[in-house]
Amino acid sequence: MKKIALFSLGGTISAKGINYLDLKDYQSGLLTGEDLLLKLPNLQQIADIDVVQIDNVSSTQLTSIHWIKLKEQIEEYLNHKNYDGIVVTQGTSTLEETAYFIHLTVHSDKPIVFVGAQRPFDSISSDAPLNLVHAFLVATSDEAKGNGVLVVSNGEIHSARDVTKTNTYKLETFQSSIFGCLGIIDVDFSVQFYRAPIRKHTFSSVFSNKNINDLPNVEIIYSYAGATGEQLKFFQNNNSYKGVVIAGQGAGRFTKLEEEAINHLVNYGIVIVRSSRGGHGRVVPIEAYNQLNLISGDNLTPQKARILLMLALTLTKNTDEIQQLFNQY
Repeated sequence: MKKIALFSLGGTISAKGINYLDLKDYQSGLLTGEDLLLKLPNLQQIADIDVVQIDNVSSTQLTSIHWIKLKEQIEEYLNHKNYDGIVVTQGTSTLEETAYFIHLTVHSDKPIVFVGAQRPFDSISSDAPLNLVHAFLVATSDEAKGNGVLVVSNGEIHSARDVTKTNTYKLETFQSSIFGCLGIIDVDFSVQFYRAPIRKHTFSSVFSNKNINDLPNVEIIYSYAGATGEQLKFFQNNNSYKGVVIAGQGAGRFTKLEEEAINHLVNYGIVIVRSSRGGHGRVVPIEAYNQLNLISGDNLTPQKARILLMLALTLTKNTDEIQQLFNQY
């Protein structure tokens, strides 16, 4: 039987409501990882499971400090304690961000599976129990090895790079844009993979060989019709910020006033990434912005472009080198 570590961070999967009909006002952090195992004793028939309680909060409260601690603990359990895989439970609101950071930084080819829930464990029609069972099935699957960090939800297996939360409350919230999921967990509880991630990750990532103690501050600015650029001016005289991601209109564009502010930031030494607020499609270099020396964010959502930029800035401030990282990861 494979040995799996369950890392618990909190979220809806750890929540309790006023009653079984409470699907929106529940409180996260009332169930520990140990509690989840007690509610699903059959999990011990799937794997030999040990629990590591990292925190027990809403995922809206997680920070890069949690990410770095989680990376260190996962590598300790996989590379030094010789566990066969990892399951991480956390809230779905920022699950894709934690998962993508781990996808880029953990030095291991063993299965790492993130899972959450849209409804509390004890609520009516909760997705939490089956999601958790599916996560352990994937974590013990030989086919999951080498695929980087995976997100399991609603019977589907997604790559941490591609997946994003697309719905506030519905169970099919996690989607992987036009690429789709990597596989499924079927009704016979078999794990079926049909695709594999191509971009660099985990053991092939340059960041997985780096000791990460801290991350530079990078902010996201949301562009919109008539945006004045005033928010961008804040960063010009603030030395604590090293980068900004623009959640641009359409194909990563912005207003003339924003362009003027961005030009000042670039001259000031702030690295700027263009992404799209649309959620689908690639942001590519365009001639209109050539003089600005910006990074094109490919098809990464703004929140994931921020993570890659933070990590890239621990290596270099050269925009050509950062652009290469965005092309490869």
